[in-house]
Amino acid sequence: MTAVLAVAAGALRARAQQLQGSGQDLEIVQVKPDFYMIAGAGANIAVQVGSLGAILVDTGTAEMSDEVLAAIGKLTRQPIRYIINTSAEPDHVGGNQKLSKAGATVLSGAIGQRGIDEDTLTNGGAASILAHENVLQRMSGPNGAPEALWPTKVYTGQAYSMYLNDAGIQVLYQPAAHSDGDSIVFFRQPDVIVTGDIVDLNRFPVIDPAKGGSIQGEIDALNHVLDLVIPPFPLVWQEARTFVLPGHGRVMDQHDLVDYRDMLTIVRDLIQDMAKRGMTLEQVKAANPAKAYRTRYGADSGPWTTDMFVAAVYNSLAGKQ
Repeated sequence: MTAVLAVAAGALRARAQQLQGSGQDLEIVQVKPDFYMIAGAGANIAVQVGSLGAILVDTGTAEMSDEVLAAIGKLTRQPIRYIINTSAEPDHVGGNQKLSKAGATVLSGAIGQRGIDEDTLTNGGAASILAHENVLQRMSGPNGAPEALWPTKVYTGQAYSMYLNDAGIQVLYQPAAHSDGDSIVFFRQPDVIVTGDIVDLNRFPVIDPAKGGSIQGEIDALNHVLDLVIPPFPLVWQEARTFVLPGHGRVMDQHDLVDYRDMLTIVRDLIQDMAKRGMTLEQVKAANPAKAYRTRYGADSGPWTTDMFVAAVYNSLAGKQ
């Protein structure tokens, strides 16, 4: 059984190796029939295509919008109909304006599409942009984003569900994870989950206690995703499984997600134990609690270092910002 699962996981990783392009080149990875991931435009972009048009999760950076539009044009001749933002990060929302304006409201294709309300049908003729209300608050606040990038529709509470392209989509709020505005997006029929920056395979996850993020919220969010994920079916010739699209990095399945969750749980427990023993943040950093994973996820320079991650975990456990 283990050997069979290893072969199946190897097939997934072989397909995901398409993500290892160089420079600013975009890579298009087919995840399921009519479901794709575009990598290289900042955050990963999910694209579901169907008779209604293209449904996007996140839009990458503003600078890569033209390249993203060209990539989507290779997948469908239908317009972009709907955009869902998983957070307020610039590499997730930077393309909102251009991609929304290049699209079209779902109004002309709404006949027979269950779950579409009147708010969804109005955005000046452009594709609607949905996010949790906290994303709009972040983007419209001090040091926020230009108004043209803001969501045109927000949801409150724990979830927002709808049908688009005759498939169920659930946008699920994950409080206090990477930030206080994270959503995961569960495409039920193709069985794909998009996590945003709750999962970042290129580095330790960016946790910002000042923006409501916490290590426990991260782990809770990962456990929520795992509750939704169906493991690979143990036959070599089958690829039946739930695929998970992280904010950055390759396509994942249940085994990858368990490893990532366990990594964060181990680091949290180590730092929590050190804090309970009265160790200061500097002492915790010196003890190197992320040592076992530093080669895979760590960095000593750049915008998000291992020390910054350790400090974020320590401060979120202590309730500090």
